[in-house]
Amino acid sequence: MTVLVVGASGATGKLLVEQLLNRGQKVKAVVRTSDSLPKATRDHKNLSIIQASILDLSDAKMAQYVKGCDAVASCLGHNMTLKGVYGSPRKLVTEATSRLCKAIKANNSDNNIKFVLMNTIANSNRDLQENNSIAHRMVISLLRLVLPPHIDNENAADYLRTKIGQRDDKIEWTAVRPSGLIDEIEVTDYNVYASPLGSAIFDSGKISRIDVGHFMADLITDENIWKKWKGRMPVLYNKETSKYF
Repeated sequence: MTVLVVGASGATGKLLVEQLLNRGQKVKAVVRTSDSLPKATRDHKNLSIIQASILDLSDAKMAQYVKGCDAVASCLGHNMTLKGVYGSPRKLVTEATSRLCKAIKANNSDNNIKFVLMNTIANSNRDLQENNSIAHRMVISLLRLVLPPHIDNENAADYLRTKIGQRDDKIEWTAVRPSGLIDEIEVTDYNVYASPLGSAIFDSGKISRIDVGHFMADLITDENIWKKWKGRMPVLYNKETSKYF
C-alpha cells in the first residue's frame, strides 16, 4: 500500500508517517523542509519526501503525487501564531482537501481511494443530531467569526460530507475528530465514538497525538476498522478520559 501524507512534518503528521512505515507501508510525505522529519524517518527505505507547500503545487503535480496511492491522509493545520491564525492561507485545510480530492478523481483509478482528514472535536458532524447546548452553540458561532482555522476545519469536513458524500465512485473518506491533544511517547489505550461524550468546548477530554496517528494508520491499513468508520466523523478520547463521562 502507498499513502500520501500532507502535513507530514506537523506534530501529528510525523507520528502518522512513523506508524505507517512501522507497518511496512510506502509513504509519500509532503513537507516544506525535509529536516522537519526525524532522521530515522527521513532515511527509511519506504519513504519518499516531496518538499513543497501543498497549495503551491499545480493541479498536474498534485495529480502526479496522488497517482499510485491507495490512500491520502491530511494532518494539515494552522500554526497557532498571529500570522498562522489570521494570515494567508486562511482556507489551507479546505483548499487542500478539495484539490486533493480533485487530483484523485483526475487519475481515474480503478479502485476507491481512502481520504483520511484530521479534523477537530469542536466541529459537529452535521449528518447527525449531536446534542450541543445553547452555550456550546454560542461559543461556536463566536469562533466562526474570530478564529479562521475553526471555520476552515468545518468547511473541510463539510466538503467531504456534502461534495464527496457517501456514494462517490472514486473516494471514500473519514474525518477524525481528536479531543484535546496532548503529547505522549507511546501509544496508549483509547476509545473511539461516533460523537463527543461531553461538551467539545467546555469538557473536550484528552487524546495523545501518537494515539491519533495510530488510529489514522489503523483506518488506512485495517479494512474492518475502515468499514466501520468510513463516511463518518469518529471522536477519539484516551481511556482515562472516557471513564469520566
